[in-house]
Amino acid sequence: NSRLCMSSAVAGYTRSLGSDGPPCSYEDLDHCTVAFLIGTNTAECHPVLFQRLLKRKRKNPGSVKIVVVDPRRTDTAKAADIHLPIAPSSDLALLHGIAHLVLRENGQDPAFIDDHTENYDAFFDVAARWTPRRVALFCNIPEKRLREVAALFHRREKVLSLWSMGVNQRRKGTAVVQGLINLHLLTGQIGKQGAGPFSLTGQPNAMGGREAGGLAHLL
Repeated sequence: NSRLCMSSAVAGYTRSLGSDGPPCSYEDLDHCTVAFLIGTNTAECHPVLFQRLLKRKRKNPGSVKIVVVDPRRTDTAKAADIHLPIAPSSDLALLHGIAHLVLRENGQDPAFIDDHTENYDAFFDVAARWTPRRVALFCNIPEKRLREVAALFHRREKVLSLWSMGVNQRRKGTAVVQGLINLHLLTGQIGKQGAGPFSLTGQPNAMGGREAGGLAHLL
């Protein structure tokens, strides 16, 4: 499990934040205003968590908006307010495109960036190249939808990003994890209630196995 399932998440967290501990908790599901699900069929693979989210939405429909990024129309996508059926393997381009629009709309958090991040200029140069038109064509989605999702980030909503195997088992999974974390660092959506990049593990009690020493590079 630690080798196949979570290695991309662990590497992404470590490279971006210096530690592989997710900076979120399950309680954040009860406080986020946007649930950004990418590379995860949460309804089928994490049904308890997904029902927790849906129960909250049914009780107070305006409390949370669900965005699902998945090439397939899964049960998770069917329950979404916004479904982005991107072309397979185009998820990193999508994240760069969202960052581009955040920067264009001045939705970044300058104080947080100055105090807590490094290499901002290099990141800016990468995001600048991924214009809305280029991303829409590359991901095979309407430009209008891309702008709609980007607005949720640059309006400083409480965005909780959740991902699972669709990202972690990608060929470039670590880069996608870092791209997602970068969005949260760019907007200061981390270390706050209801916000942050939150990896969902792929197996029951996977964390318990790791904490007991079942790590691929140690066992």
